[in-house]
Amino acid sequence: MTTRFIRLLHLYKKTNSRSFYTTPKISDMFEYDRKSGYPCKSDYIEEPKTVIERIREGFSQFKHELWLLKEELKDNFHMDPTMVLRPGEVDVKWKFDGNPDVLDDWIISTDKDIHDGKSYATLELTPSGKALFSGVLDTVPLRDGKKRQTGYCNIRSVEPLKSFYRSTVHDWDPYTHLILRIRGDGRNYMLNLHLKAHFDVMWTDLHHFVLYTRGGPYWQYVKIPFSKFYFSNRGRIQDAQTAPRRNSVVAISISAADGIAGPFSLEIDFIGVECDETFHEESAYELYNPPHPYYV
Repeated sequence: MTTRFIRLLHLYKKTNSRSFYTTPKISDMFEYDRKSGYPCKSDYIEEPKTVIERIREGFSQFKHELWLLKEELKDNFHMDPTMVLRPGEVDVKWKFDGNPDVLDDWIISTDKDIHDGKSYATLELTPSGKALFSGVLDTVPLRDGKKRQTGYCNIRSVEPLKSFYRSTVHDWDPYTHLILRIRGDGRNYMLNLHLKAHFDVMWTDLHHFVLYTRGGPYWQYVKIPFSKFYFSNRGRIQDAQTAPRRNSVVAISISAADGIAGPFSLEIDFIGVECDETFHEESAYELYNPPHPYYV
C-alpha cells in the first residue's frame, strides 16, 4: 500500500509539474500600449516658451495646416489618379538625392534606446547624396538577469499624415513588387511592412522578408513581390499566414539584427513600388486552415 501510494504521488508530481518558458505569458487579451510597454523616446527636446510664444507658434502651425488642407481639396477636386501603370516603371516613394530634409522622414532606433543593449546606428548622407544606414551591432546581453538576446538597429519611415495631423496610409494596392536600389556589406537585413491596425491584438503584427546584400562596390537592384512577405506577431512566425494588405501600409522599416556582432553598412539610393501585370501570385505560403485550432 505504501509503495503504491508513493508511485501515485510520483505520477501526480510529473503530470502537474510546470516547466520554464522563455516566452512571456499573456494573462489577458487587452493590450494597453502600442509599444508593448517599451518606452517611447524622442530626440526632440522642446525649449521652454512663454504663453505668447506658444500662441504665435500655434497660429503659424494653423496657417501651415490650412495650406495643406487647401492642397488636399485641390487634389480631390482634380481627381487625377494614376490610371495606367506601365510595366517596368518604378513609382519612387523615397529618393535620396542629397537633400538633407529627406532624412527627417526616417526614425532611427536601437536596443540602446530602450536599455536592452549597447548597439548604435546613424542615418546620414554620403558625399554622393545617398542615404547610409550604418552602425555597430553589440550582441552581448546586459547583465540584468532578464535579457538573453540583444543586438538590433532599425530605421523606420515616418507614418504619413494629412492636414491637421490626420493619419493616412500608403495605398499600394495596384502594385505587386517592392523595389530597392542598395549597396550593402554582405550582411542580411530584414524588410518590415507596418500595416494600419484598428484593434490592440493587431498592433504587433508585421510582414517580413529578408534583404540579402552583396559586399563590394557595385549597386544592387532588388525586386521583391509583396506576396513573399510572411506574417508574424510579436516576432513569432504565425502558422496561419495572411498576405499583406497593400492598401493599408503605414510604414516600412529595415532592421539590422542578424546576430553577428560588429559594424554594418547599408547604402540606399531609392525605395519604390512597381506593378507587374504578369505576376498573379497572392501569397507564396500555404493559406489552408488547420483541422483544429490547437493543432501543431
